[in-house]
Amino acid sequence: MTKGNPLVPILASGAVAGTLDITSAFILSGWGVCRFIAAGLLGPEAKHGGVGIWLLGLFLHYCIAMSIAAIYCLCSRRLTFLVSHYFICGPFYGMGAYLAMTLIVLPLSALHAHGPYQLESLIRGLLIHMLLIGLPIGFVNARLSR
Repeated sequence: MTKGNPLVPILASGAVAGTLDITSAFILSGWGVCRFIAAGLLGPEAKHGGVGIWLLGLFLHYCIAMSIAAIYCLCSRRLTFLVSHYFICGPFYGMGAYLAMTLIVLPLSALHAHGPYQLESLIRGLLIHMLLIGLPIGFVNARLSR
């Protein structure tokens, strides 16, 4: 079992993964992606909001990233292979996070987003979540939990 305060690995890995993910979202979808995130809470009209809505979306994005990191980091305290084999476990965890967001969270959000899904966006989303969310969370957690 990993010892120590889990708050540091959670915050650090969530911040790294959140920053990498939002950067890729800005590159692929533009600066308005934060309004889309806020629309998941407030409804479709939030997509046309101002700076306040944009900042709310950014805040929500980091809350989600911290939550995803917290689950991995807290599980790794009992399931120590998540620390020792982060290079394998992290990307698989990222796949799970993507599927949970796409198939559970988004349909239950105020946007009620659901398929049909395009193969290209599915592959892109899986790769982004594997390499820019799961792997960094696993890596940072492994480095800070030892």
